[in-house]
Amino acid sequence: MQLIIGNKNYSSWSLRPWLLLRHFDIPFEEVGIELFTDGYEKKLAKYSPTLRVPVLKDGEITIWDSLAICEYLSEKYLEGAALPKNMEERALCRAYCSEMHSGFMAIRSEMPMNCRAKKRLKISSAALADCRRVDQLFSDAKAQFSQGGEYLFGEFSMADCMFAPIVMRFTTYGIELSESSQEYVRIMLQNTALSAWVEAAQNESQILTDFELGDEISP
Repeated sequence: MQLIIGNKNYSSWSLRPWLLLRHFDIPFEEVGIELFTDGYEKKLAKYSPTLRVPVLKDGEITIWDSLAICEYLSEKYLEGAALPKNMEERALCRAYCSEMHSGFMAIRSEMPMNCRAKKRLKISSAALADCRRVDQLFSDAKAQFSQGGEYLFGEFSMADCMFAPIVMRFTTYGIELSESSQEYVRIMLQNTALSAWVEAAQNESQILTDFELGDEISP
């Protein structure tokens, strides 16, 4: 099984399924492609029908969407363990994942993921509203499910994978959060798999501008 990803410092989409694979120790081959270099689209075309990352190749099947990849991995390799066991909690977890997958456009455009950076930004009211919404999601989940574990739904789940790039953005840009959300960010930053991603990102040499990043690899 291969997971095709972009630059670890910038590619938020790539982080999501990579984190699930590493956290649950599912064996896979990592295929990294430096985006926005000469010929990168030709390299991507070998794997990705959309010329975007991530892409999972497992035997004859190709999956090119981060949320679909996570669902597939959970179902095929984890007996559904990347989602809560309880039906109602599972539905809520999927709602969290879907909102992250399709929303928070102001955060995407104004706060590109950059694991190496630490800086302050003057963000728009729309981005601030997005940050407050995420803060509320984190706090609500922790209030409901903290007895089951330290992550959003108690035990580590797809929701933690989907929101991991937001955790990195909040860390990069010093976003003020509620005490409950700050604790969740701390727990995520201590996650062994996420720590490995961040360490690798810090060792990458390529530097991209916010303009180059766009929404292709930093949603």
